[in-house]
Amino acid sequence: MQLNALIPALTPAAEVDHSKDLPILPYLPELIFGLIAIGILYWVVASKVVPNLEKAYANRAAAIEGGMHKAEEAQAQAQAALEQYQAQLVEARAEASTIREEAKAQGAQIIAEMREHAASEAARITQTAHKQIAAERQQAVVSLRSDVGRMSTDLASRIVGESLEDETRQKGIVERFLAELESGDVTREKVGNASAQGGEL
Repeated sequence: MQLNALIPALTPAAEVDHSKDLPILPYLPELIFGLIAIGILYWVVASKVVPNLEKAYANRAAAIEGGMHKAEEAQAQAQAALEQYQAQLVEARAEASTIREEAKAQGAQIIAEMREHAASEAARITQTAHKQIAAERQQAVVSLRSDVGRMSTDLASRIVGESLEDETRQKGIVERFLAELESGDVTREKVGNASAQGGEL
């Protein structure tokens, strides 16, 4: 049936009856050539292009999967590094706290030692001052006794009217008087009696 339809297409154009509206049919050699060309193109695409595309697709997929795997590994390494950093930070804070506590303890110990040293130095200075004061007092007492003895013998010499030149006697009288004065044995009555006895002399 199709051959009957193709026959009018093979007849010369002059013999074709244009009275019937038939669809335009392709030229048979062109159709065969086109089918062969499409077959060759299909074979080239199927044997050369598609495998290369599939290979490129597989490589790209592998590269993407490898990149994702590398990204996951990098993320895991970053997470491990972050955890290590946080652990080191906690350890550093604990060490800083320990160092601070040790510094406080050392500071308190140094302050206690300084206070103890200051207290001992103050005690030494106070003891030295007491000794110096006692020595100066003793020296003042000796000087005062000597001055009082000299003045009292001068006064007694004027009262009696005689010179009391015997130094040993003067010393004994003065020492005895001062000892009685320090012990509180000297009263006004004794002094008055002694004055009266001196006046009688």
